Amino acid sequence: MSGQVMPCSPGEIGSLFLFEKLSGQQLGRLCGAGRVELFQAGPVYTEGDPATCFFVMVEGTVVLSRRVGGDDVEVTRTSQPGVYAGAMQAYLGDRVPQVYNNSMRVTEPTRFFVLPADLFAEVMREWFPMAVHLLEGLFFGSKNTQAMIGQRERLLALGSLSAGLTHELNNPAAAAVRATSALRERVAKMRHKLGVIAGGPFSRDVLASLIEIQERTAERVAKAPVLGPLEASDREDRLTDWLADHGFEQGWQVAPTFVQAGLDVDWLEQVAAAVDEEILPNAVGWLNYTIETELLMSEIEDSTTRVSHLVDAAKQYAQLDRAPYREVDVHELLDSTLLMLSGKIGPGIGVVKEYDRTLPPVPAYPAELNQVWTNLIDNAVSAVRSAGGEGTLTVRTALDHERLLVEFRDTGPGVPTEIRDRIFDPFFTTKPVGEGTGLGLDISWRIVVNKHHGTLRVESEPGDTRFQVLLPLTAETHDEEQE
Repeated sequence: MSGQVMPCSPGEIGSLFLFEKLSGQQLGRLCGAGRVELFQAGPVYTEGDPATCFFVMVEGTVVLSRRVGGDDVEVTRTSQPGVYAGAMQAYLGDRVPQVYNNSMRVTEPTRFFVLPADLFAEVMREWFPMAVHLLEGLFFGSKNTQAMIGQRERLLALGSLSAGLTHELNNPAAAAVRATSALRERVAKMRHKLGVIAGGPFSRDVLASLIEIQERTAERVAKAPVLGPLEASDREDRLTDWLADHGFEQGWQVAPTFVQAGLDVDWLEQVAAAVDEEILPNAVGWLNYTIETELLMSEIEDSTTRVSHLVDAAKQYAQLDRAPYREVDVHELLDSTLLMLSGKIGPGIGVVKEYDRTLPPVPAYPAELNQVWTNLIDNAVSAVRSAGGEGTLTVRTALDHERLLVEFRDTGPGVPTEIRDRIFDPFFTTKPVGEGTGLGLDISWRIVVNKHHGTLRVESEPGDTRFQVLLPLTAETHDEEQE
């Protein structure tokens, strides 16, 4: 938007605090290089557009706003003469994108001293060379520091994830190793028992019956029901008595295995009817080894499936071999992150999932959303531990005014009112020295707001803190390089 060009008075602009130390010659040069413009009520420039001018208000009322999600949020409203905005980083040249980082409008006829960005950069470098060097060092030094600490933040998260994944992988891997060792022993005993049976004076028909019973027993193991403790105990007692009555004195040792396999007295009666009485103890022993090998193989299958599931979850978390921007089910992302962090969450913190599974997929950068979930879950866990180590983390999804809500609720001490406005600032942290970088929430805010055009907010009181991420349901223009 252009304003009405008006005469520039060196005396008037020299009264503004930004220029009050300049000489008459310098003020004259500014008036010659720049101009005074009168803007009627309405927009002056828009966030994201090329930053072509530096504005200093002479008189009127100005409003600055930032785009948060799909909304323009007012940042400043003032009538103070001398306030400035626009191409304030023009002196950095093409080393940074020269765009307006906010939007400006005026609510009444307002006069500005307007200086083209290239001329503003020229006078800055000519009149204030030392200040320009200091400002450059401050800008790029802060940016580099933020990048390095951001990398450390990611490494800390990676360490937590690695610890959690190692913890989760260890249990099924160890179970598979134990089951494999036991399986080798059981198979050796079964071969021995088969040799004893085969070496006895048994007919071909009896051996065929044993083989058939073995096959049907293996099938029954695969379909074994899960029994309650009382029912299982009753079955074990009945099986032990039956085995004792049929000459199997160590029946109490095999009865629990038979019950776990879903066998009962009726099944053993069928076995007894199929073989002679003298072979029954060996037949029962052989069937016991058959059952044990089937159960051990099932345990190995379950363990290796669990390992495979964990590896898939790790790939889902890291989004390996996936498009960086695509439609995603946030519940898959949340589940993979919770699984990766399970070791850090620990047994003292209960995790409650309140998912609305009817929510549609949303367009997103999934790997970066996982980083947001990681930061918010990590903060929630730290908060709960600071309040005694036990509590609840509730992860909820819902539809909120045509946006997808992901909420992380913890029962920690809450965020004090006096720091609530600062928690998203870079390098601000309440964690002890060495435990926090102060960039977790800053990174999360930039990912949610800048990259996804969403909203990140917090509601907190003692015992109930809620970090809420709101994501648009439809795609907006996205920029791979946006920060």
